[in-house]
Amino acid sequence: MRRSPGRTCAARPGPHAALAHLEWGAVVGTEDIRSALEVVIDPELHRSIVELDMVRSIDMSPNGVVDVTVSLTTPGCPIKGHFQTAVAGAVAALDGVTHVNVYFDVLSDAQKTALQQKLGRGSLPEGALAQVANVICVGSGKGGVGKSTLTANLAAALIAEGKRVGILDADVWGYSIPRMYGLGATRPDVSAARKIIPLESHGVKVMSIGFFVEEDAAVVWRGPMLHKALTQFLQDVEWGTLDYLLVDLPPGTGDVSMTLAQLLPQARFLIVTTPQPTAQKVARRAAQMAAKVDLEIAGIVENMSSFTTPAGERFQLFGEGGGQELADELDVPLLGKVPLTMPLREQADAGQPLVIDDPDDAAAQAIRHLARGVIAISPRALPVLPVVEVSAPAAESRKPVGMSLPMA
Repeated sequence: MRRSPGRTCAARPGPHAALAHLEWGAVVGTEDIRSALEVVIDPELHRSIVELDMVRSIDMSPNGVVDVTVSLTTPGCPIKGHFQTAVAGAVAALDGVTHVNVYFDVLSDAQKTALQQKLGRGSLPEGALAQVANVICVGSGKGGVGKSTLTANLAAALIAEGKRVGILDADVWGYSIPRMYGLGATRPDVSAARKIIPLESHGVKVMSIGFFVEEDAAVVWRGPMLHKALTQFLQDVEWGTLDYLLVDLPPGTGDVSMTLAQLLPQARFLIVTTPQPTAQKVARRAAQMAAKVDLEIAGIVENMSSFTTPAGERFQLFGEGGGQELADELDVPLLGKVPLTMPLREQADAGQPLVIDDPDDAAAQAIRHLARGVIAISPRALPVLPVVEVSAPAAESRKPVGMSLPMA
């Protein structure tokens, strides 16, 4: 599965120090340690630190002490603790390893440039998405399927499950998340570090183009302006620590979706469709777009699966089965079937997510079920331990100090 800008303190492209062959009979060797480190994933780029050449050197002493040096883009990398814990844990699990020391150094400007070229991106992350564990793009092939309403309520449902959540309203032409959260056109503040502070409502952090234009004004922008705005929303917004960042995409497969796929290669795609065959076929095009830009499809949500009256009667206004058929065709899970109810529409207009106002409503219950499904398919984050500032010593002077894990 696929797997957030200050954050990724990404890899140093450079030669790896070779391991000397062990003469004391241990099982592990160079390839064993390198293979073990392939499970350590950069939380922003969601690639292995081995693939990214983050592992600058590996050395092992005859007594089973392993020294691993990881190269970072900034000395104060906010996820250094993640790398320290994950690297130490992966190597310590190998036979013959008695202690693990994790050291860090920092890329030179030339090395950063080389890494940018390797990743095919104009800049390395600087910190805004440093602590965002999961990015989920909510998209559809066409408008009118309730994608934004679903995004707003899914965020609130994840909050109810104890998660920290943000919404990036990337539906630039049809922005509606501010209204659904009762935020209107309130202008966000800017921090001392010149980062935009997202507005917050019902525990959800929200960022939208609607905060920077006159309320309900039309946004008439061409592709380059959209690209710049979305880049700012990702790199210049102080999102902080989030378990989920939901990105409400515009319908279709145009500039915005392609820009976000480029900026968020680790994101996963949640496709919203309605049951009828016409909507299903259009949603399939959104899936094809995701495949072309190498975004993983997390699952399908069938919205408006039925109309549920206040008396509890159910009517299949748009047919049935389309969501399951699309999920089967794409070989991904159908994560939820959400009925259309009158309170769902009413609370969206009132700026109050239904899952908060009336959690017993049929649509609210279905969205809560969807939230639990999203949590179930999300990769579990490794625990982060306090970071010990350790510089990489010369190879000949290394000792079993720093991050050392005694083995039983």
